[in-house]
Amino acid sequence: MVSPYPPWRDGIGAYAVQEVRALRRLGHHVEVVSPQPSAAHHHLDLIGPRGALALSRLARGFDRMVVQFHPDVFYRHPATPGSRIAEGVALGAALRTGPPAEIRLHEVDHRWADRTDPSARASRFLFRSADRVTVHVPDHQTLMIDSFGVDPARVALVQHGVDFIRRVSDDRVVARAMLGLPADEHIFLCIGFIQPHKGFDRAVQAFRGLDQRGASLHVVGAMRVDDPTGADHQRELEHLARQVPGVHLHLGFVSDDSFDSWIVAADTVVLPYRHIWSSSVAERAALYGRPVIATRVGGLADQLGSHANATLVDDNTELARAMRSAGANQGADDQRSASIEPAELVSGTSWVFDGPADRSTVAD
Repeated sequence: MVSPYPPWRDGIGAYAVQEVRALRRLGHHVEVVSPQPSAAHHHLDLIGPRGALALSRLARGFDRMVVQFHPDVFYRHPATPGSRIAEGVALGAALRTGPPAEIRLHEVDHRWADRTDPSARASRFLFRSADRVTVHVPDHQTLMIDSFGVDPARVALVQHGVDFIRRVSDDRVVARAMLGLPADEHIFLCIGFIQPHKGFDRAVQAFRGLDQRGASLHVVGAMRVDDPTGADHQRELEHLARQVPGVHLHLGFVSDDSFDSWIVAADTVVLPYRHIWSSSVAERAALYGRPVIATRVGGLADQLGSHANATLVDDNTELARAMRSAGANQGADDQRSASIEPAELVSGTSWVFDGPADRSTVAD
């Protein structure tokens, strides 16, 4: 298994560890190679031709290789067409010379397949070199086939949460008592790394007035990496939370068990993302049967299509309406809260996210 890995704080790493555990439960011997010091068995700098060659040498002793793919794990940053050519060809060659290889696609810039991009042939070579490419939503299956030219027989859909299992019991009363949360409020939850593309500030703005219905919004998580953009965004969230009654920030690293306890404690999980390919939070909410409100971005519409209690929104006004509807039966002051128009509940934000994601600041 080739992936970032715990205790390194990384969404793909958290995803990979669940797949590793599932494979081991089936009786497989699994070893992990990680680009950072971690609980993995092996550590390699995976960026560039030297990293690809080292990976090829290591993989020769195994029967199968699964690559949890995000460009920032294998490509230098900032990438140039020249570096993408060198790194794409090298990684593709490593996949061809090793054991049967699967690329589990977490993200790639679709523009890399544009034939006007000098690196497009190298990018197509990379994905065509895998024996199998697995994706989580149909749009990404189409991207691999139509844009990157991968043989349709080699591209497969895999449910995002297929290897996820419950870590705690589904007892809301116990979870709230453990977390020190009131038993009688409608609790909205935003959880994950604190990053601009997660859009947690959107949820804070949309929550205005809902404290009057006996609701609260809890934003839980920590910055993934210490960078100026993330620090500025955290300060903006802290400022917003002070302005909006009923909003609570819980800043700090969240263990796997605590993460699930927050999901169990919540009445509604809110995913107000500006950019995402697919979401592990959505899968963990589904695992415990918790309702989800999510923006219609990336692959979320396909991912949540089978979720029995999911609401998709297209803008901040719809987000405010959905949150008000979710908490409609809470509190005694519904008439006052219902009189607030969505335009009063939401405002613009200084954090607009558009375009491809930078792995140094963006995680699942």
